[in-house]
Amino acid sequence: MPTPTPASTFAEPASAQQLDRAAAALVAHGFTVEILDDAPAARTRIAELVPAGASVFTGASETLRLSGIDADLNESGRYDSVRRRGYTMDRATQLAEIWRMIATPDVVVASAHAVTETGSIVVASASGSQLPAFAGGSLRAIWVVGAQKVVPDLPAALRRIEEHCLPLESERALAAYGQPSAVNRVLVLNAEPEPGRGSVLLLREAIGF
Repeated sequence: MPTPTPASTFAEPASAQQLDRAAAALVAHGFTVEILDDAPAARTRIAELVPAGASVFTGASETLRLSGIDADLNESGRYDSVRRRGYTMDRATQLAEIWRMIATPDVVVASAHAVTETGSIVVASASGSQLPAFAGGSLRAIWVVGAQKVVPDLPAALRRIEEHCLPLESERALAAYGQPSAVNRVLVLNAEPEPGRGSVLLLREAIGF
């Protein structure tokens, strides 16, 4: 039985060996994986991977915000930003259209709350609005994942969400929206059946929650 992961380690970068194990398991499960040094390297790689003019949806992510990837995709004018288009639409009368648009972009770019050394990607959400694109609605999915998010297995991933990510996200949500967050939905991606669709950029540094 795996040794329980101490909560204190959820903010600490994984070792090179852990990153290698996670990468190998993800590749075995059909994902494309690159191990990069840091956020600037990921920012450069995203610019190479996402074609100009593509419709792009970015999941809410401190990793993307801190790295500058969010601004590149949503504010540069190089891409068709689904998020920016959604801001111009009336949620009272066009909510169904907004949800369909979010669910089926050309490319979804996000982070994850955990990646396991056994080859799974785990994402939690309060609303669930971004999860359909991750699960298969988008033509291409790219996750940018800091080294502190690599954990041994699924039980450790779920503990990381509840004990580490949720308190930090609730603090952010209170400041931004006036209410705490919640783990209402959890998506576990155990494999990618469509060759070339899912990519993981694993960073050697810690960034985000």
